[in-house]
Amino acid sequence: MVATPLLTIGPAALAIEPLVAAIGGNAGADGAVVTFLGLVRNHNLGRAVTYLEYEGYEPMALRAFERIDAEIAARWPGVRLALHHRIGRLEIGEASVAIVTASAHRADAFAACRYAIERVKHIAPIWKREFFEGGDVWIEGATADPDDARARAEAERVACA
Repeated sequence: MVATPLLTIGPAALAIEPLVAAIGGNAGADGAVVTFLGLVRNHNLGRAVTYLEYEGYEPMALRAFERIDAEIAARWPGVRLALHHRIGRLEIGEASVAIVTASAHRADAFAACRYAIERVKHIAPIWKREFFEGGDVWIEGATADPDDARARAEAERVACA
């Protein structure tokens, strides 16, 4: 049996259950497992979206995921993270990102999960191209220097709000 990696980026379809199983092995110690699944919507900014394409620089994205994992471990000791991001063409309703956090306490698991997605948007070299009737547009990508303390503090503020 092949173990599910905790941090990965690639074209494979995402599923939350293997991530829960991968970090949920702390039977009796965990009081919470929080999941987040980001899905492709059929609309954005008043436009009917037909599909998305994600591009990413995989080696740097994995380093960003490792950094996020280390930041979470420092801020919320005992929280475990699994984070998978998809690249390539994604259809409406497909999952683009899957995040699972587990910890002894629900507040830490919720905050760490929210922090993880905020930091992915801040520092992971992943870019989203949105296609709609009549055109396409690049939507987002990494927006902050990974060492930017203000961006990190903002992600933590949002996560703990």
